[in-house]
Amino acid sequence: MANKIHVKKDDQVIVISGKDKGTTGKVLKTEPETGRVYVEGVNIIKKHQKARTQAEVGGIIEREGSVDASNVMIVCPKCGKATRVSAVVNADGSKDRVCKKCGAVIDTVKKAK
Repeated sequence: MANKIHVKKDDQVIVISGKDKGTTGKVLKTEPETGRVYVEGVNIIKKHQKARTQAEVGGIIEREGSVDASNVMIVCPKCGKATRVSAVVNADGSKDRVCKKCGAVIDTVKKAK
């Protein structure tokens, strides 16, 4: 069974601990099984890649490494602060993710039919 992560792809987040503390970026990918997320510009790693064909070029490639999901917080689009997220169920069955600080709706998840 997949674990729950409080962030989704394309959320704007801020890193709250680790070597990249204070850095903001967009979530590129989530891995609920391991509880890790990939954030744009955070935890840059160097990968030594060999050329597989003659047309392909090898070299050292920099890319984002994963960060534990507990080390990031969502940045509210309205108030611009790092915040926790609460879930509010609407009358029609859809669910909103809401900022705990200002009460703004971050996004809405439609009810499955």
